[in-house]
Amino acid sequence: MSASSKPIVISLGGSLLFNENGIDTKVVKSACELFLKLKKEGKKLVVIVGGGKTARDYTNAVRELTGNEFFADRLAIDGTRMNALLLISVLGDEAYPKVVTDFDETFYALKQGLLPVGAGMLEGITTDTDAILIAERLGATHLINASNVDGIYSADPRKDPKAKKFEEITHQKLIELATIGDARKARTNFVFDLVASKLAARSNVELHFVPGRNLDELEKAIKGQKHSGTIVKD
Repeated sequence: MSASSKPIVISLGGSLLFNENGIDTKVVKSACELFLKLKKEGKKLVVIVGGGKTARDYTNAVRELTGNEFFADRLAIDGTRMNALLLISVLGDEAYPKVVTDFDETFYALKQGLLPVGAGMLEGITTDTDAILIAERLGATHLINASNVDGIYSADPRKDPKAKKFEEITHQKLIELATIGDARKARTNFVFDLVASKLAARSNVELHFVPGRNLDELEKAIKGQKHSGTIVKD
């Protein structure tokens, strides 16, 4: 299978689906329209959705009430699955009709010519890691991380005005940055999860970090065109 015909996995940050008023229906609709357009053009897409505000509210509550990280993870997973089901409902008949919660399901969904939408699968594992494992399962060479940040920086740009944005870095550099910022708790991970970063390195999956609300940049990344975000490759 040529690289151009291989699936492309999109790790879609759950934060993109929300604004200050709740679910951002405009963003949800626009993203789904883009995915349908690219599918019609022949792209084989797999979308894995994060938790966003719903997951954050529940994980914060269960931490305060119980201090139990396992249940914080479990509730976060439920939040990701609600977000995935929302996308599936908007994508309609072109989508696999249920939330993907098993790695092999993505393979069978694509075999049926459908667009699989997945979410959290296991406590202690982020949707970033789920997305990379799916990329490995499918032999995908590219993964697009679309979130509310516009790339990878040398430090948190919200805290350090001197933080440098990288145009391109190696997998090892990403692992170093993720090691600093990954607390292994639901809703507290670095831009990309440490485990996911190591998995991407072992299989040499090329990562593209783009601002998810800028659909032009997201489309460029999916099509393999130059974009404004960060590329991770060796």
